Amino acid sequence: MKIAHAIRHALSHWCRSRRGNVAIIAGLLIPCVVGLCVMGSDVGYWYYRERIVQAAADAAAYDGAVALSSGSTATSITSGASTSATANGWYSSKGTITVHTPPTSGTHQTSDSVEVILTETEPRFFSLIFSNAAVQVRTRAVATYYSSGLACMLALDKTAQNALQFWGNSTDTMVNCNVMSDSINSQSLGIGGSANVTAPCVLAVGGVYVSSSLTLTSCSTTSPYSKPVLDPYRSTSAPTIPSTCTNVPGNATSLTTGSTHIVKICNGLRINSSFTFGPGVYVINGGTFALDGLANVSGSGVMFYLTNGASVSFNATARMNLSAPTSDNAYYTGETAGMLFFGDRTMSNANQTFNGDSTSVLTGAIYFPSQTVQMNGNYSGVNGCMQVVADEISYSGNVRMSTNCSGTGLSGIPLTKVLLDE
Repeated sequence: MKIAHAIRHALSHWCRSRRGNVAIIAGLLIPCVVGLCVMGSDVGYWYYRERIVQAAADAAAYDGAVALSSGSTATSITSGASTSATANGWYSSKGTITVHTPPTSGTHQTSDSVEVILTETEPRFFSLIFSNAAVQVRTRAVATYYSSGLACMLALDKTAQNALQFWGNSTDTMVNCNVMSDSINSQSLGIGGSANVTAPCVLAVGGVYVSSSLTLTSCSTTSPYSKPVLDPYRSTSAPTIPSTCTNVPGNATSLTTGSTHIVKICNGLRINSSFTFGPGVYVINGGTFALDGLANVSGSGVMFYLTNGASVSFNATARMNLSAPTSDNAYYTGETAGMLFFGDRTMSNANQTFNGDSTSVLTGAIYFPSQTVQMNGNYSGVNGCMQVVADEISYSGNVRMSTNCSGTGLSGIPLTKVLLDE
């Protein structure tokens, strides 16, 4: 009896005892705490990947809108968006990309917008002990491009200092046309010396340096760190060059292209008197296209294509009245509308020097994508319709330029800005 009572007393005392409760409760809760930590690490990783994929979608939509603004096809926009998303951290092997232009939902369902939807399947780690269901991240971004005007001067070089510069004692007025440099240099575009420039806006991918007079008629300040502008003539094809050279006598006063509407002039061309070019395409194959001091040159519907190291050297007292073709396919299979001077893209960089007296008129585009154009003359085109697109541009003459060029074959160089809207 005593033994049974002792056992009952011991059990009763043990049941009422609180010693060791913390250890027991902790032991019971440890699996729950570990489970929460496990889920927290997985959820943290999924959130991290969602941020990465969202940034990739933003970049893809932005690049898609840039491509859309330049006239790219839907296929090209989708391909470029996929490349951009992958480059910015999206794992294409673990997800999908959907590109819509215009977007199919939201507030910006316009033809100027691009929608990118990215998905990515994320792995489970410790949470596999609770579930093996797939975890999918989905992000969406929409970018829209907006017109910010037209340009009539564009420097294409991506790194040069002063890729576009106005210098010297010059007065330059741009009417409804902006000036733009694609260089990322901290001094991408420079206005200095005694230059006096008036323009709606002055833009550069890099920095803008101004140490002389600048008047902006549309923008409140210069626009550094702008979106780059694509070469507007990147798709313009070079002419098919004739196999034989045309001889130009030293005493010649005119030249025509005949029934083929294209001739090749080898080893340069020097003019020092009155000279008329008939409509057509003139290929300057090597040497120097030189207008000496007494030159007085005219031609309507002409394009000069410079190749094989050919260069331009126009004297400051030379007189010119030249205008580009007003339509495509006028003289050969290719795009000639508005193109007055066209430099071979494969030529190495060199200076192309355009001088001329104040009565000179060059109506059309001066396009040297791989060379430097130095403009020293006090002239432009009819009603200011002259355009300069080159690797680098140095301007020290007096000029008045405009983009109101209906009937000349010229169109303005579109400038755009791209904004992420959603």
